Amino acid sequence: MKHISFASALAVAACLGQSHAAKVEVDAALPAYTQTSGVTGNLNSIGSDTLNNLMTLWAEGFKKEYPNVNVQIEGKGSSTAPPALIEATAQLGPMSRPMKSSEADDFEKKFGYKPTEIPVAVDALAVFANKDNPVKGLTMKQVDGIFSSSRKSGGEDITTWGQLGLTGEWANRPISLYGRNSASGTYGFFKDHALAKGDYKATVKEQPGSSAVVQGIASDISAIGYSGIGYKTSDVRALPIAGADGKFVEADYENSLSGDYPLARFLYVYVNKKPGQPMDKLTLEFIKYVLSKGGQEVVVKDGYFPLPKQSVDEVLAALAK
Repeated sequence: MKHISFASALAVAACLGQSHAAKVEVDAALPAYTQTSGVTGNLNSIGSDTLNNLMTLWAEGFKKEYPNVNVQIEGKGSSTAPPALIEATAQLGPMSRPMKSSEADDFEKKFGYKPTEIPVAVDALAVFANKDNPVKGLTMKQVDGIFSSSRKSGGEDITTWGQLGLTGEWANRPISLYGRNSASGTYGFFKDHALAKGDYKATVKEQPGSSAVVQGIASDISAIGYSGIGYKTSDVRALPIAGADGKFVEADYENSLSGDYPLARFLYVYVNKKPGQPMDKLTLEFIKYVLSKGGQEVVVKDGYFPLPKQSVDEVLAALAK
C-alpha cells in the first residue's frame, strides 16, 4: 500500500498558473474515457460519507457508459471501507483519510498482500463558520484551542468568539462546535492534523454526515465546524487558516495544490488488487472512468479539486503492475 506524497504528486500542478480567483478547471491533458467491451455486473462501494456524493455522481456517469452495470453506494464513514473490502462485500472502499496501518494489516492477514490505494480527488478540509460571522480567519493553534481538550499545539482553551478578537455582541458569545462522528475519516484526519492527535472536546456536536455539519452551522450563527470543501453552501463560509508563519490562506484549489493550505488532503478509493495480476475488469474500468477527463469534471462539479495528469498517470501506471 504505497502512499503517494501529497506535495510531490501535486507539485506539477502548482505550475498551472491558476490565480486564487480563477475557475477550477480539469487538466486539459487528461484523456476522455473510452468504452470497452465485456463490462457487466454489480459494483458495490462502501465507505466515506465525504465521498458519498462523488461516488454517486461517478456511478451515474459510469452507468451511462455501461447501462447493464449496477452500482450500489453506501457512505457511512471511512472506517466501514476496510471491513467491506476484507469481507468482499464491496469492490470499492472510498476513504477520506489514508488507511491506518492496523486496517491494512487486517487486510493483509486475509489476503497476503496490502490493499491498493488510489487517490481520486483533492479536498481542502474546511473550517466553516456561519456566513454572518465576522471572524476573519484562524490560526492552526486557535483551531486546536477551539476543538480540542488536549490542546497539544500549546494554545489557550477557546470557548467564546471574543477570544478570537470579536467585539460587541460577539465578545461573550459561546462558540457552538459541530463535527463528525468517530466512524468518519474526516473526524480522524482533523484529529491528526488540526488537533495534533489530541482529544476532541466533549461539547462537539457529532454529526452522522458532512451535510449535517454544514446544515448545523448554517442554522446556528455561533457555530463552527469542519467538513470537506465539497459540502460548502452559500449559508456558510470557509475560514482562511494560518500555519506557523501566521499568514492566512484560503481553502482554494491553488493553495491546496501548492500545499500552502494546511488541511489539504487526497480523497481515496481502496481496492483489492493482487500484485502482479490484473484487477477485475469492472472495477478497473470504473477507476479509469473516475480518473478520466469526464470523471475529474465530476470532481469539480461536486465542489472538490481535480487531480493533475501527472498524478493520474502515476496511479494508472501503478495499477498496471
